[in-house]
Amino acid sequence: MEIRIIKCLQDNYSYVIVDEVSKNACVIDPSEAKPIIDFIEKNKINLRFILNTHHHYDHVGGNQELKKRYNSKIVGFKGDKDRIPEIDILVSDNQIWKEESFEAKVYHIPGHTSGHIAFHFFNEKKIFTGDTLFSLGCGRIFEGTYKQMFDSLSKIKALPRETEIYCGHEYTLQNSNFCKLNDPENLKLKKKIIEIKEKLENGLPTIPTILNDELECNIFLRADDIKSFSKLRDLKDNF
Repeated sequence: MEIRIIKCLQDNYSYVIVDEVSKNACVIDPSEAKPIIDFIEKNKINLRFILNTHHHYDHVGGNQELKKRYNSKIVGFKGDKDRIPEIDILVSDNQIWKEESFEAKVYHIPGHTSGHIAFHFFNEKKIFTGDTLFSLGCGRIFEGTYKQMFDSLSKIKALPRETEIYCGHEYTLQNSNFCKLNDPENLKLKKKIIEIKEKLENGLPTIPTILNDELECNIFLRADDIKSFSKLRDLKDNF
């Protein structure tokens, strides 16, 4: 299984997952259609499924055009059936979604939105976290509660430490400044920031990140309780 990172809009990432044998593919959170179409046409692959982590427009904006062009099936959380455009397949918390060679466990991870989910391709040890967990950060709480977001992040924290995390935006450098301010003696964080800057200077994405790195460096995952997490989230909102 090959994962290709597709830059969309200003700082969004969509992900095309390609079965290299069949040339069938899924796309995660197509912010807009054109960059996805360009990739599909250039590589002559078949876009079979569109997977949405949540209903925000910068994650579903390409749904309708891609579905119309490729007759793809749109997969999303059952609680968002009225908010995700053109949704076809409804999935639930802890469900194993399996179609063709694609297999992922669905986690309901509310906080950023009430219907936010993650797709965990457990055989490949890769998880697509949308706007819940970022590299060195976490999403703003719009429709949920601090407890919901804390519990959602705890679900991700429990995965194998070598899990690769693919998130919805290139926010890593900005997030690192907040982590550094609130965790100034963290040597592993300092090393990671050097690596981040090198990648960006070479025009490379900072994604994927590794869960082990996030557990060691992400200030939100290092918060031990809801009280400290909530304080950090408030501080970040005004950072």
